[in-house]
Amino acid sequence: MRSVKILISILFLAILASNVRLISYWSESRGVYDDICYLRQAHLFQRFGWQGLDTNLAHETDGYLAGKLRSIGYPDWNDATRAPCHTQTADGSKSVMTPPPGTGFVLALFPEGFQVVPLYALANMIIAGFALYGVWRARESVSLALAALFGLLSIYFMINPTKASYSMAPTMVVCALTGLFTARLFAGEGRRLTTIAIVGVLLGLSASFRIANVVLAAGYFLFFGLSFLIQRNRESFVSGLALGFAFLVGLLPVLAANLVNSGNPLVSAYGGPDTAAPHLDPAVLYAYLRDYTQMPVILIACVWTALLWRFASHDGVRQLTLLVAANLVLNLAFFATHPVFTQYYVIPVLMLSLWTLLFGSVLASGPAPALAGHKPDGPRPAEMLSRSPR
Repeated sequence: MRSVKILISILFLAILASNVRLISYWSESRGVYDDICYLRQAHLFQRFGWQGLDTNLAHETDGYLAGKLRSIGYPDWNDATRAPCHTQTADGSKSVMTPPPGTGFVLALFPEGFQVVPLYALANMIIAGFALYGVWRARESVSLALAALFGLLSIYFMINPTKASYSMAPTMVVCALTGLFTARLFAGEGRRLTTIAIVGVLLGLSASFRIANVVLAAGYFLFFGLSFLIQRNRESFVSGLALGFAFLVGLLPVLAANLVNSGNPLVSAYGGPDTAAPHLDPAVLYAYLRDYTQMPVILIACVWTALLWRFASHDGVRQLTLLVAANLVLNLAFFATHPVFTQYYVIPVLMLSLWTLLFGSVLASGPAPALAGHKPDGPRPAEMLSRSPR
């Protein structure tokens, strides 16, 4: 099996090299309005430090935004009131950007004018690293095959559809990392509360890149909430509390940006209470059904979840599939009931689900934690839904 793993690793690295070579030719002026806003947020961080959270157009004194808009042929590049992805605050006192600050922050880590290429190259390398970890951690032929196939898919996705939005590159990395720690939690690896806290922080942090990523936590809160309702004991309460508190910690950048820009930490620049209520739009639903990228992956995630639940030999992995299923249902319902469609909107929850399933399958193929001498600091999630209430 070692020789097979070496061959798979070489294939991964070859695809990674091809991706990086392709990325090296990308331009930061490709005519996408959101790109300009992410780059402006990065410029504000580089110019003002943490005060760059304030995206008020009144700070646009160096002509950066106008220059970027002019470079992509935006017709009203010299009219600040018509700048894309900016909106007036409720009191009309200022115009601020709608995207959250996370994507701009990671872009600001690289030199201005050469930010997108290194961001995507680094994200590709990290995802390839996760894929290699899955391959080398696999102990059975089935889990190795799954790791190989999904590894190829995940590296390919780092070009398409990830290139559609700069926010997707860091989102994909966070989804892979969250999937790993979620699987470790249910496999009983590491200290339970520490792992829960890491998962919570990552889920909260994901919203800093895309506001809609906040929904990625829906299935987690449902699972831990039901665990407490069934168990009604101290352990299940502390676990849910740890997840919730860690999630809030991860949300702090978004809350801070909301406070600075809209005056309310709970109201984003995208809109507040007056935002249109969710409703099922047949056109949006049909768009997802006929999408050649997202729909096949939705089917793969659903089938993999069902098969893993059916054939899992560890109780923890079976409980893991319940969390994944709940998260898939809640996230897909969210996007199906919002009247906007793009080719990447459900990719984050799909990749989070598939990474979780992969690592769950791989970790379950090894020795059980109890046989390895593992002593958890409390009941594992598998026990949280199976024990009788005290």
